[in-house]
Amino acid sequence: MTSAQLGDVTIEYELDGPEDGEPMLLVMGLGAQLVAWPRDVVDGLADRGYRVVRMDNRDIGLSTKTDGPAPTRAALLKAFAHRRYAQSDYLLSDMAADAVALLDHLELGAVHVVGVSMGGMIAQQLTIDHPDRVLSLCSIMSNTGNRRHGAVAPRLLPTMAASMTTPRPADPEEAVRQGVEGFRLIAGVHFDEEEIGVMVRQAVDRNVNPLGTIRQLLAIQASPDRTPGLREVRVPTLVVHGLVDQLVMPSGGIATARAVPGSKLVMFPDMAHDLPKPRRAEIVDEIVRNAQRVRAGSGAR
Repeated sequence: MTSAQLGDVTIEYELDGPEDGEPMLLVMGLGAQLVAWPRDVVDGLADRGYRVVRMDNRDIGLSTKTDGPAPTRAALLKAFAHRRYAQSDYLLSDMAADAVALLDHLELGAVHVVGVSMGGMIAQQLTIDHPDRVLSLCSIMSNTGNRRHGAVAPRLLPTMAASMTTPRPADPEEAVRQGVEGFRLIAGVHFDEEEIGVMVRQAVDRNVNPLGTIRQLLAIQASPDRTPGLREVRVPTLVVHGLVDQLVMPSGGIATARAVPGSKLVMFPDMAHDLPKPRRAEIVDEIVRNAQRVRAGSGAR
């Protein structure tokens, strides 16, 4: 792994796949580090000839941490109440700009962009703000920023609120245990405790920043609805969502696909807010097919 100093922001990143492969940027979700991408997804794309770029978003992992006062519980509650009350140190557009700055650092022009959850939001915003830098878009288990679609299931809200305000355990083993349980809560029937445990331990060993997760969440809440911008997207677009996702309800994926002209929507009945192992090969195939639409010159259907 290595880092890039991009103005005032340092972004940690990792490269996989052939150096001369078509570049594909993978953007992770809320509070998740680049190690959260399953190895078989990364290798699957690299083996298909793509130069895979993964990054730690700002405030997470080994990337820059925002200075300044910690957001309060009241600020978080107000942000959820209404977008106009949300106060954030930055927006999703700034996180998209971080990704573009990283591409500049790597001397990469237009790339295929794949984002998961908040990473899907960043990928969408990147496509809207910097259309010349995106060859194809894949938005996975995400939403458009319209609060009527893709909200959190009510049953998860108390647990989410508690996790956001509970200090991180000093004991690394307890931090790993809590991390695994957090992923179990939002995962589906294919939850693999051993695999997730290894990933969470990697994340804890690298750097865990609960405050950064809150700052990212505020950025989501403060950012505008992307629906009008998504209607102008003209690159091949794939939307993937799980029918049993409770963290971003399936309506988020449906709304995203409806917003982007010619997009393809793929929904898996056994997928929640995770990348289930039995579905990963299919997801990789769908991402590759979507990327190949550029090569075929088909554009949006």
